[in-house]
Amino acid sequence: MQPSIQQMYPQIAHWVTTQGWIEVGYDEVSRSFVRALDIGGMVWEGAPSYPSLEDALRALDLALGAWLQAAGMQHPNRPAT
Repeated sequence: MQPSIQQMYPQIAHWVTTQGWIEVGYDEVSRSFVRALDIGGMVWEGAPSYPSLEDALRALDLALGAWLQAAGMQHPNRPAT
């Protein structure tokens, strides 16, 4: 059985269900391929490109985990570092 999105990217799943939304792909406004936003605006912008979509999502998941921890909103299923 293949792992679920929540298992593969727990920080992204937590973010989009509790904090904000993500954008994936290119647009005329941003130079990044993947972004995380909340009601206040841009929280994180990734690189302009990635070798694969999986690499982009992995980078986003790691960045959101760090952002949530720094903001004191650590995902409940993520161990403290």
